[in-house]
Amino acid sequence: MRLSNTALTLPNIHTSYTHSPSSVCDRGLLSFRPLTSADIATVRPFVAANIYRTCDYTLGGIFMWVDYFGYEFCILDDTLFIKGISEKYPDRQAFSLPLGHMPLSGSVALILDYCAACGLTPEFSAIPLECADRLAELCNGSVEPLDSWGDYLYSSAQLASLSGKALSKKRNHVNRFFIDNPQASLEMITGANKAEALDFLRAVDLSAKADIQVATYELQQSVDVVSHIEDYLFDGAVLRDASGGICALTVGEVVGDTLYVHIEKANHDVAGAGETVNKLFASEMLRRYPGLDYINREEDMGDPGLRFAKESYRPLAILRKCDVIAR
Repeated sequence: MRLSNTALTLPNIHTSYTHSPSSVCDRGLLSFRPLTSADIATVRPFVAANIYRTCDYTLGGIFMWVDYFGYEFCILDDTLFIKGISEKYPDRQAFSLPLGHMPLSGSVALILDYCAACGLTPEFSAIPLECADRLAELCNGSVEPLDSWGDYLYSSAQLASLSGKALSKKRNHVNRFFIDNPQASLEMITGANKAEALDFLRAVDLSAKADIQVATYELQQSVDVVSHIEDYLFDGAVLRDASGGICALTVGEVVGDTLYVHIEKANHDVAGAGETVNKLFASEMLRRYPGLDYINREEDMGDPGLRFAKESYRPLAILRKCDVIAR
């Protein structure tokens, strides 16, 4: 990724959906309202207790895409309900998997009642594969694979060490980086370097991206997350090259035994910067969180370049997701 001074602007995405509280159906027990950054602390306990490792049920997975999917939420009986738009069908509303103490049968029944009252076809989007059949049974629905949205899951120890023949090219890239940049260093993002980190993000050139609108939205949200990283309680780091300037940046969220890498940007004019920030951040996070077993590097979203990069790190698994649509 090359760097430029082009101003970052947020595109008009999913114009078929508008946030309009007055249009929200308020019949039944569920009453939704728009989800905003002010709700981070409210949502945090629900994602902390989530048993699934897909990124959609993390703070970053929710709040970085809150405007893109038009998320609204409701909390009832210590259970979090989220609805927005479907990944596959942006003109249709869809629900996330409810999170909380309520049995799945009970929470799904409430959603079905809500949809009946509002004249909606019940749809659930980005559902972890392991619970899709159960959800389909509860709503008399069908399961549709959600291609290009599977999360890439890795061993944290392997990414921190890059050991083994399969990752020898990655080690070579890291070695090349340190030969070219012997004084390089990884710094955690703090108040002292946050402004510089934001300048680096704002200068990212997205012209080579396959989907410029999605990439621009994701970059704008990355800027917002780093601006408020203390509110999210995320860990972030920057990599400095021989000049002392930032050549890569990454931000992650730890939930249980898994690190979710929500942001990773690198200046590819600096050879090995991407591989190096990946390795050093994994190593540092293992040091900070000794019980960290896995790293989720999230989806490729159908981008061939992202897919190649994620596959090249030899994932342990790809966490598949589905849509469930009631008949």
